[in-house]
Amino acid sequence: MTNLNPSENIIQASLGFDYVFSNDLEGAKQHLSSHDSPFHLMGLGCVVFLQAALGMEACLMVEATSLLTQAEIKAKKEAKAQKNRNNSQMRRFPPGLDFEVLQADAILLLGITQALTESYTGYIQCMCSCGSAHTKFTRIYNVVFPDGIEAFASLSSTPVQSRQASMNDVSLLTPSTPSSTSTVPSGNRSGFFGRWIPASSKPVSPAPVSTLLPADGPVEELIIAGAAFGYGLFNLILSLLPVKIRGVVGFFGYKSDRRLALHALAVAATKDDAHAVFAGLTLMSYHGAVLLSSGYQADEEHIMKLYKSIVEKFTRKYPAGSLCILNAAKILRISSDLDGAIAVLRAGLAPDRPHSFAQADALLIFELAWTLLSQRKYEESAEMFMKMTEVNSWSHATFYFIAAGCHSAVGNNTLAQSLLDSIPELLEKRKLAGRDLPSEVFIRKKVAFYKQKQTRRCGSDSDFAECIKISPAEGNQNIIVWNMHHRLPLAAAEDRIREWTALSYADVVKENFPIPKSTAFNEKITSILYDIDTPDELALRSLLLGVVHRSISHFPEARGFLLEVATYNVEFKWMKGLALFELAVVRLQEAEAAEKAEAPALLSVAPTKQSKALWQSALKDAEELLDRALEATGNADMSSRIESRISMLRDEISFKRKLALGD
Repeated sequence: MTNLNPSENIIQASLGFDYVFSNDLEGAKQHLSSHDSPFHLMGLGCVVFLQAALGMEACLMVEATSLLTQAEIKAKKEAKAQKNRNNSQMRRFPPGLDFEVLQADAILLLGITQALTESYTGYIQCMCSCGSAHTKFTRIYNVVFPDGIEAFASLSSTPVQSRQASMNDVSLLTPSTPSSTSTVPSGNRSGFFGRWIPASSKPVSPAPVSTLLPADGPVEELIIAGAAFGYGLFNLILSLLPVKIRGVVGFFGYKSDRRLALHALAVAATKDDAHAVFAGLTLMSYHGAVLLSSGYQADEEHIMKLYKSIVEKFTRKYPAGSLCILNAAKILRISSDLDGAIAVLRAGLAPDRPHSFAQADALLIFELAWTLLSQRKYEESAEMFMKMTEVNSWSHATFYFIAAGCHSAVGNNTLAQSLLDSIPELLEKRKLAGRDLPSEVFIRKKVAFYKQKQTRRCGSDSDFAECIKISPAEGNQNIIVWNMHHRLPLAAAEDRIREWTALSYADVVKENFPIPKSTAFNEKITSILYDIDTPDELALRSLLLGVVHRSISHFPEARGFLLEVATYNVEFKWMKGLALFELAVVRLQEAEAAEKAEAPALLSVAPTKQSKALWQSALKDAEELLDRALEATGNADMSSRIESRISMLRDEISFKRKLALGD
């Protein structure tokens, strides 16, 4: 049993995370195993959780569950003991609140670990755990921030948009102490099931104001950072849920505010506590996702500045950390410096660096594979995707499929066919409660599609890699939905445009939807062996050309190709919804380009009548296109990911409306 006090335990446990984010997992486990305090158990559980979450390893999920459960039980016991202990020491927060934060952390990570099992039972357990953690974090948040968190300084040094608090007053850089007793609200239990949600309405008395109140120490840092992190993380997750799921959780009284969530996480990231590191990682992941996935940003310069500041802060602390290297490379890729990104990633994977955090290194390999693919270095990219099967247990079929597409792109059909032939067996090994993973649903359909095409052309589906004319490495649903073609360098974009524009197809394909089975019709196509002989391939070609033209600001060409997608009667329905989303992006980017070209001086001052008219029309058009995109997406494959992109873009539109119209 450890003899350290809570402050000492927090300091010692926090050192374990320094090992983790410096890529020394063995050192972290050894350090955290040296004491059995709730803080050390929680740290050890977090380490194994990170391994399980990043590597999707079932055995690690079991170990993480055991450690987190022990930490939760110990934290709960210690919180109760602290409250019952007669302690006259002057405190800023109620006794035991630090252990309540720890307990909420453990419950939250337990819920996520249960979801990682990818079983319906696991998802139900996750919902229960997350509901309990949400209630606890909400209560803690109201104790720590009785007047709200908007006025607290964050990494952005910018107040939350649409909030009234000013950041100019130095006194606001520390929490204000309320002058009267605060009451913890009952969780805003207005939802349909609100009265069954456990919450406390017991008044909580803050510490009295006193000049003798000690300065913040490790316990206070943990409480403030933990409250801000937990509240911010929950709000962010809820705000990113697909519309249908968000409607369901709304019945339970859960509501979200994404901008407040981001501010809370930024507040947590300013602290000197393990929560600050996780808040920073969450912000890095989110801002990277927005820059890569939303397609348009209302204030890209500000997002990039914030993203870079977070990465720089954590790189200074953990210069050898794979997660810092990963985000530094992403910034370079987002800036279209692919050569720089590749150099950073290769240096991060160099053999002379510490590599005991294999799951984090896998993220570097994955990012390198995408970056090489963006640069059309297909064979090197294929090598990296295949390497992923050695370090990660997630969908090997997906990695094989993309690698096959890379080899197909350079004409190596023999190797591509060998990889494609391995996919059926891989698909059987990886199931989600008897169903394929979403990405694997697409792969199964696409392989069947290629076999049908080869049969039409040659009378047999053998060697069907020969009929692939739009590489699965480029036309893969995952790659397009993840927006891999965004922010391409000009040369890489133009090479793709030339290749796809040169593909041959019969005009009769456009005139007949769906393709008739008549022999006479098929003879018109198969006698010449056009590259493209189905509406689906034409729609995919148009979608890709639209996206790539948009990425290099060829807006008229992009709009023309994207509008074509809706004219085809396709089997793969996701393309229509995504094309409408891309049209919304084109409309916004086009408006921004017009504003810069016609009135650059207006950008640094208040909106004028001219700029307001420009944006009023553009924002209205974009909103309408997103409504249509959401409707067209329906239950199509990958619909939840498309909906997430729609949600991100709606946020950017809302923010742009404030900036441009003052609404």
